[in-house]
Amino acid sequence: MRRAIELGMMAYDQEEVPVGALIVHEGRIIGEGYNQRETLKDPTAHAEMLAITQAAAARNSWRLLDCTLYVTLEPCPMCAGAIVQARIPTVVYGTTDPKGGACHTLYSITDDNRLNHRCQVLGGVMKADCQLMLQQFFADQRAKGKK
Repeated sequence: MRRAIELGMMAYDQEEVPVGALIVHEGRIIGEGYNQRETLKDPTAHAEMLAITQAAAARNSWRLLDCTLYVTLEPCPMCAGAIVQARIPTVVYGTTDPKGGACHTLYSITDDNRLNHRCQVLGGVMKADCQLMLQQFFADQRAKGKK
């Protein structure tokens, strides 16, 4: 999770919402990313999506079996759907997302029996650090007069 927070800080430094994500396979990082929606002008450029794309390339497969995704913020519906589609078995996140969380808070996409894959999800890992990073970012944005 420390690396995910470092990635989130990279997003913060670029005035992106500070979310960082990485995917680990057999103890090695095979994909990582941080939010780049503003930079890339791409609504799908979430940290998780970028990490999944890198990991799939590294594994030369869309199936990310035996991998763990670490992310600072609970995945949104888009990212949770991609996690299910990639067959990622384990997701670890820092803090919940009361406005868009799709693992526990608003939806349970990663544990929906109607879907063809389910994930083990562990939330609250380094929660205070992840929350502080997001709170400070939005306080800074408000101080600058941004949304």
